[in-house]
Amino acid sequence: MAEGSELIKEYIHSPERQQQLYRRSLTIVIIAQLFGGAGLAAGVTVGGLLAQDMLGTDSLAGVPSALLTLGAASSALLVGRLSGRLGRRVGLTAGFFAGGIGAIGVVFAAIADNLPLLFASMLIYGAGTSTNLQARYAGTDLAQPKQRARAVSLAMVFTTFGAVAGPNLVGVMGRFATSVGAPALAGPFMLAAVAFILAGLVIWAFLRPDPYIVSKAIAEAHQANPSKTAVDADLLAPTVRNRGIIIGTTVMVLTQLVMVAIMTMTPVHMKHHGHGLSAVGMVIGIHVAAMFLPSLVTGVLVDKVGRTFMSYASGITLLLAGLLAAWAPADSMVWLIVALALLGLGWNFGLISGTAQIIDATSPATRAKTQGTVDVLVSLAGASGGALSGMVVANSSFAFLSLAGGFLSLLLIPVMIWLRRDRSIDQNEKRLAQ
Repeated sequence: MAEGSELIKEYIHSPERQQQLYRRSLTIVIIAQLFGGAGLAAGVTVGGLLAQDMLGTDSLAGVPSALLTLGAASSALLVGRLSGRLGRRVGLTAGFFAGGIGAIGVVFAAIADNLPLLFASMLIYGAGTSTNLQARYAGTDLAQPKQRARAVSLAMVFTTFGAVAGPNLVGVMGRFATSVGAPALAGPFMLAAVAFILAGLVIWAFLRPDPYIVSKAIAEAHQANPSKTAVDADLLAPTVRNRGIIIGTTVMVLTQLVMVAIMTMTPVHMKHHGHGLSAVGMVIGIHVAAMFLPSLVTGVLVDKVGRTFMSYASGITLLLAGLLAAWAPADSMVWLIVALALLGLGWNFGLISGTAQIIDATSPATRAKTQGTVDVLVSLAGASGGALSGMVVANSSFAFLSLAGGFLSLLLIPVMIWLRRDRSIDQNEKRLAQ
């Protein structure tokens, strides 16, 4: 055991020590998420603008976003595997540091007006965004089944604070960049570099003993001396575990696909109908708030009423969002705000309930690797939704896209009913809720 066998043994047979470490680990994750959220949002806000400024054309302005998504998807797999082998502390620190190095590369690319360096750096910068998402799992490693969704929700809420602060510092960082002889658009990436590196330092310095390594040691001890009250995924039949992973993945992938597709084209739809940038900013700002701020309540609901119920609620909420976005008068700010708020809320329900189902269905030995793989699929679903949305609208309309997204999300219900036809899945969820 990398952290010291004697130290970890103190936690194996002491539920009180386990809960103390759980609360401490969650606190460390929350602090890291504050920094990580700022690093993510500050860079994403101006990535396309920087490419546009360096190129002098809109033709490749979307490339940084695509490279960021590709980098996030590939690094999610690497961070998951690294965490599985060496612990969350090593995996998350490496991911955050890579994101910081990528942001530094973007700054130098802007100063040197070097487009290939910009694109390569954006690919590496994507590691910070995926690590920020994967950090939500670290707070759940020692959580009791009834605490898992709430632990995820806490991490998401505090990510919001950093994500809101980042874009609001764009002007300040732009002025700082010009004062040191760099282009103004490099300023937010200076903030991103510092924020990601600070997040990595917080994880490296304070996430010890590593909660993932401790949870694996506890699971190994339970396997050697199984108890009747154990609810570890290792005690479930392989078919039940695999189906649980498929269910959680399906929920997160579908909700990500629908949310990104409709969200991506909403500003374009609004611009075509005479709305200004301030109106677009308000609608998207409320949407982002609805994605994260309800998390505290959502986490409690997922733990109390169950993962299945909240997954169904996700599908229905996204359907309502799609219907409203399609049928709302294009000049009505109120209805657009309601539609995009519901879109964010439905995504929130799906991400937290799906994440909890993945945790329930995986054992500590394989959990980090599986989580990394699932996050790759979620990232690719978002990239696909964003890419396809433009083509759908170009060949039909925003209303068609919204209706298609809404009805696609409704497929969650029959798919989950079919996947959950084995009653042992429901029995396990009831055990976890007790």
